[in-house]
Amino acid sequence: MEDDNGKDGGNGNGSGDICRVCRCEGTSDRPLFHPCLCAGSIKFIHQECLVQWMRYSRKEFCELCGYLFSFTPIYAADMPGRLPLKDVISGLAASVARAAKHWIHYSLVALAWLGFVPLTAYRVYRCLFTGSVSSILTLPLDLLSMDNLGSDVLHGFLVVSCTLVAFIGLVWLREQILHGGGPDWMDGGIAPAAPPEPVPPDLVPGQDGAQLGGDIPPEDGVAEEEQVGDGVIDGGEVEVGREGGAEGDGLGGAGGQAAGEWNHMEWERAAEELTWERLLGLDGSLMFLEHVFWVVSLNTLFVLVFAFCPYHVGHFAVVALSLWNNRRALASSLAAASRFEGLVTTLVGYCALGIALALLHAIASALKLARARHLLALCCLVVKVSLLSVVEIGVLPLACGWWLDVCSLALFDAALKDRELGFRLAPGTSLFLHWLFGMM
Repeated sequence: MEDDNGKDGGNGNGSGDICRVCRCEGTSDRPLFHPCLCAGSIKFIHQECLVQWMRYSRKEFCELCGYLFSFTPIYAADMPGRLPLKDVISGLAASVARAAKHWIHYSLVALAWLGFVPLTAYRVYRCLFTGSVSSILTLPLDLLSMDNLGSDVLHGFLVVSCTLVAFIGLVWLREQILHGGGPDWMDGGIAPAAPPEPVPPDLVPGQDGAQLGGDIPPEDGVAEEEQVGDGVIDGGEVEVGREGGAEGDGLGGAGGQAAGEWNHMEWERAAEELTWERLLGLDGSLMFLEHVFWVVSLNTLFVLVFAFCPYHVGHFAVVALSLWNNRRALASSLAAASRFEGLVTTLVGYCALGIALALLHAIASALKLARARHLLALCCLVVKVSLLSVVEIGVLPLACGWWLDVCSLALFDAALKDRELGFRLAPGTSLFLHWLFGMM
């Protein structure tokens, strides 16, 4: 911006003239300027005060007279009329180096978030569900492999999206439990403790003696405690520092706050410091590498807990069910009928986990194990919400879509065999279209 340090002269420091912002007079090192058309007591202002006001108000004109502030740079007396060629070249080189630095940094950010994170997520997911030890041992080499790079990145976006939805669902469920409270069976039907009744104002300790019944003599124990508090024990005087006691109370309060409370001011300050630019790495720092590491680690943990473990529990449940029925082909027939063995097996695993957790919660309630009962109740609630979400978002719309398709076969002069053939040729597309029509 141009700088025009006052049209009425930069040395307009008459007697009694003060700055309109800081209300101080002008000095030799801090002269007063007249930057706008205002007159009277608000005519002059320091340059530092004006710059600070413009920074906070984000305005470049006077709010009173509407005059646009302008600045004129002041050069040294020995400044040449033209810049030397060496300075011009060095300035251009610095600008090019700065632009190259920003380009490399933003390219690294895009490569990390759009390439490394989804690629690592999918290849870790594929390694876990391969079921062989060799795939785990060769995982570092698989992460550096360039085979099927584009398809793995696209599949990785799907995996990251699913884990992100699961994480948001857990956070939402936690907020619902904290603010709205959990179900009654979560704590064994124990009603929460009623809040204490408010004490009338005339019985609040620390008030005047007339309100506290000053005519009533204190009891012996109270009198002894007061004597000890005053520092008189068996005729000997003991100095009890009030300040030390106050400090002790303060330390105790701080310890209690550190043990069982949280300081919302520190959390708000931390939330203000962590912006989207800092989180994604768009502020120019390399802190986003730590965030990338945590995203990859949490994604692996979510896949391991919410997909890998339920899948294997469901697989063991299907195998046990087939052995119990003396029909070994039950698992294979289920997979062949569904065309989605992994999804069906995972849902069976969630059902088995829900039944097992419900039984363990009943046992913990019978044995009166409070901590175990609460933890098992939380796990049961997570499994229940997950299954209900799958049923309400996935199964019910899909069933409605199939029912709508079956009811409209006569309109399109089609038969069930045509729909079955289309499902066998493209099961994913068929399910998605039926789910979409069911949602509509």
